[in-house]
Amino acid sequence: MFDLFANLGLGLSVALSLQNIALCFVGCLVGTLVGILPGVGPIATISMLLPITFGLDPVGALIMLAGIYYGAQYGGSTTAILVNIPGEATAVVTTLDGHQMARQGRAGVALGIAAIGSFIAGTFATLLIAALGAPLTKLALVFGPAEYFALMLMGLVFAVVLAHGSILKAIAMILVGTLLSTVGTDLGTGQERMTLGLEFLSDGIDFAVLAMGIFGIAEILRNLDAVENRDVVRGTIGRLLPSTADMKQSAAPIARGTLIGSILGLLPGNGAVLGPFATYSLEKKLAKDPSRFGKGAIEGVAGPESANNAGAQTSFIPLLTLGIPPNAVMALMVGAMTIHGIIPGPLVMTRTPDLFWGMIASMWIGNLLLLIINLPMIGLWVRLLKVPYPILFPAILMFCCIGIFSINAEPVQVLMIAIFGLIGYALSKFGFEPAPLLLGFVLGDLMEENFRRALLMSRGDLTTFIASPISVGLLLLALGMLVLALLPSFRKSREDVFVE
Repeated sequence: MFDLFANLGLGLSVALSLQNIALCFVGCLVGTLVGILPGVGPIATISMLLPITFGLDPVGALIMLAGIYYGAQYGGSTTAILVNIPGEATAVVTTLDGHQMARQGRAGVALGIAAIGSFIAGTFATLLIAALGAPLTKLALVFGPAEYFALMLMGLVFAVVLAHGSILKAIAMILVGTLLSTVGTDLGTGQERMTLGLEFLSDGIDFAVLAMGIFGIAEILRNLDAVENRDVVRGTIGRLLPSTADMKQSAAPIARGTLIGSILGLLPGNGAVLGPFATYSLEKKLAKDPSRFGKGAIEGVAGPESANNAGAQTSFIPLLTLGIPPNAVMALMVGAMTIHGIIPGPLVMTRTPDLFWGMIASMWIGNLLLLIINLPMIGLWVRLLKVPYPILFPAILMFCCIGIFSINAEPVQVLMIAIFGLIGYALSKFGFEPAPLLLGFVLGDLMEENFRRALLMSRGDLTTFIASPISVGLLLLALGMLVLALLPSFRKSREDVFVE
């Protein structure tokens, strides 16, 4: 316990420097803006902002990127409540009761309880990350290459099961992402692989180029394609602070949402998205009068909002302790860490304790900043909701091109983000989710490295992957999940859950 407080003290000393507070504020502000403007999600924004972080120190860069991620969770609730459009996937359930509350003249209370619930959940999740960080890092040190390979394989299988849409399409996306990670020069043999003789591919596909094209440019194309229809609440926002009765009614849903969101956020394969949905279903089942839900029940806002913020933060645990990204945003964080020369995994805590604990402490400070950004500035956000998106997109597109050109000053990379953008747009049109592709791309490289190291250490003996109980357990779990996911009965119930 003493070590925990000493480490948090170290983290606070790093996070409270003027530069890091400013970067945390910028991250939270941009995240809130991104969450409020539906169509430009945190994945697209982080991928667009990656080039900007090159000039920053690694701690400040990651603090800012993390702020964008959990800031977007806050911002998404504002759009969900006031416009009935979820700014983020995790804010979908907030539209059900949050917008109804706004229509009844209680928009301020809905926004207030969403912010308070998110703050409580964020504080709990920060303490949970700090408490679990050290033991999980010790556990990760037991892992060898074979165990890491099995763990990453399990992560990809979870990503398939939890991906929206067809399982076969999710598997295809992961395989394409893994294949793309092999493009370039093989570091073991020096041979070029899958470069088609093109010189600019000899160093492989740049992570920022792929992410910005598949998510950033494709997102703009998707939004230009969609018909814009905004139902902005025109009445007054009303008071922001919930009454004592509202707080009593919301206390238990906030506690349950925090717990469920924290646990599901740990799951590999975007478990954080499931938290708000699971919490909403639970609250509806526990309610004395379930018919209130969908008509402005405050529990339908308090629980899911707490769950989405808790999940967003606990999803950092697999990344910081094991080096495994559980979702596409965390895959981008892996990319950002790699760009700054940091290898994600258990050694982050021992080699760069200021980064590990500084980032954890910044999450609590970020939650506090989000309260300040979201509640007093609500009038500004409401005005922003009225800005037509076609005005924003050319500016975002120009920003992407300048950002990608600034990395290596290679015009071909600007062309590549356009190509990947068109591919990403086509994928979404054909019902392929691009997030598993990015996970496959990031994990493919790490899996290959660990696969080779395991074979080198065992002199080519494939049984090394089933030699340790940890590796066997992880592989069996991955196999079991895959078989279950392919069973027709499970596939049908999974599709029903997504439809609901």
